[in-house]
Amino acid sequence: MRITTIGATATAVAVLASPITSTPAPTPATVPAVPAASVVSKPAKAASVHGEARISYIESVHDDIRFTIHAEQTPFTRPMPPTAPEGLPTDARGTLKFSHSRGEVTGWAEATVDCLVTSGRTATMTAVVTKSNVEEPGARLGISVQQGGKGEPDRLGFSWGVVNVDPENVDENGQLVRPQAGSCMAPAPFTTVIKGGYKVIHAEITKSPTQPEPAPHHS
Repeated sequence: MRITTIGATATAVAVLASPITSTPAPTPATVPAVPAASVVSKPAKAASVHGEARISYIESVHDDIRFTIHAEQTPFTRPMPPTAPEGLPTDARGTLKFSHSRGEVTGWAEATVDCLVTSGRTATMTAVVTKSNVEEPGARLGISVQQGGKGEPDRLGFSWGVVNVDPENVDENGQLVRPQAGSCMAPAPFTTVIKGGYKVIHAEITKSPTQPEPAPHHS
């Protein structure tokens, strides 16, 4: 897998909040008793990233580079026996697509998201290539996204080009070969979104399931 430079895109997803009205609190005597069986707990919020955008990359400022991302965290859905038989809290699903056009030549790839972790307006994820004319199927790509705030643009980073270089890893011609990214491993978002954008929804990592207690020993 030789080092290439390729780019990104994303469509922002609107999130609407319902207004909260202010009403006097009822006195204890008027508070109705609610049967426990009728209380429905809300499902836990899932971390996610959605959108598509064109980015500006310092090494290819005149190229058309776009990323489309639709990713959602699905904890403990990718078992990895024997070390993580339940999977990981950062397991995820979704799709990543990118294209990088220079003149009449376009490099592109489609990949399946396998890991996602968030912090505030920032997310890192990885996706495994399924189809591409520039990447090998099965290669894992690392992507980072930062949703801009207070008028700042969104940003994006990717695990090829100027990062993820191992000086000892070269091919028969002495050319650098890019190491594969580990799950959820991605650089800081070092490029700027110039069209489109991303919506990052943060959620804390879910605690791993409790391991079963060993069966009691009977002598």
